[in-house]
Amino acid sequence: MAKTTSDDQYPDSTPARNTNAAPNPVWFKPIMFGFMLVGLVWILTYYVSAGLFPIATLGAVNIVIGFGLMFVGFLMTTRWR
Repeated sequence: MAKTTSDDQYPDSTPARNTNAAPNPVWFKPIMFGFMLVGLVWILTYYVSAGLFPIATLGAVNIVIGFGLMFVGFLMTTRWR
């Protein structure tokens, strides 16, 4: 019976990386940071103006909008190459 080596017992479980991945378009990074900054400015404006701005009728939903904008920017960072 032939001896088996450790390479024969376990197949290569690491997938091959796609080295031909295209870089992001030029507009991707400014849009990504733009979402994060607009969300931050939205929340800061809400707090500094004591709820009068950006949209007074929404009340505390302005915080959700600000965090939502920042979250979109954060999700874009996962696709940044």
